[in-house]
Amino acid sequence: MTENHLKPRTLKDFWVRLASALTIGVAFIGGIVFGGPLGLALVVAIVAVVAAAEFYLILRRERRLPNELFGLAAVAAMPFAASFLGPYGLTAVVSLLVVASLMWHIAFPQVRATDTAVTVFGAVYVGFTLAHLVLIRELDAGTELALATVASVWVNDTFAYLVGSSLGRHRMAPKISPKKSWEGFAAGTLFTTGVWVAVYFVADTGLSLMSLILVGLAASVSAVVGDLAESRLKREAQMKDSSAWLPGHGGFLDRFDSMILVSIVTYYMLVFAGAQ
Repeated sequence: MTENHLKPRTLKDFWVRLASALTIGVAFIGGIVFGGPLGLALVVAIVAVVAAAEFYLILRRERRLPNELFGLAAVAAMPFAASFLGPYGLTAVVSLLVVASLMWHIAFPQVRATDTAVTVFGAVYVGFTLAHLVLIRELDAGTELALATVASVWVNDTFAYLVGSSLGRHRMAPKISPKKSWEGFAAGTLFTTGVWVAVYFVADTGLSLMSLILVGLAASVSAVVGDLAESRLKREAQMKDSSAWLPGHGGFLDRFDSMILVSIVTYYMLVFAGAQ
């Protein structure tokens, strides 16, 4: 077998990852296309709550004591607040979380500032960001744009992994994610941008081709940043995976670390490009 072909082990891992990704993808596609705003909000809420719970577990290994009750309640509420009230709903939930966390901090002397901080940050990092996928669904041509957002993350992950595993030679961040390569990043960027170029030809978004290309480039970069950020969190806690709930991916936070940033970055890129 030449170096340019996938090893059997790598190929097996790829198909396991693909099966898990397809299962999650079907849930998101069903929520976007058939579930409407509330259906998508429910899917996002379930994924975000599990991913945020994993985040808090990671922080507990670092001897932080977040208030999961406040954090997870806020995470669960954010997608529905986005569905009913848009960005104002998200701001309201975050505001309530901050107030509740400060009151908790005042009421219990044993609570440290770091505990309060990670409680709020965990909810914002996972729930606030992912809830922007619901906001994308609320835009004009929102169904197509939300589908493209999910597809771009899936395509980026798939081709970056496939090309990086077989052709990757130049490591991007060896101390954080040893397997991530510049070759994989290039492939992910190419195919992610291709998804958004396709949107221009198949959907009436009112956005220019150049705007959608820029959305694709921003989505690709944010996917990598999200992946590296989560990898750094796990390394600090000396964990390989955030959990073992998703075969081939580890945990929900492992699987959605890219979508966490892609959702919020894509939303604002689309808004700045003129989507309403």
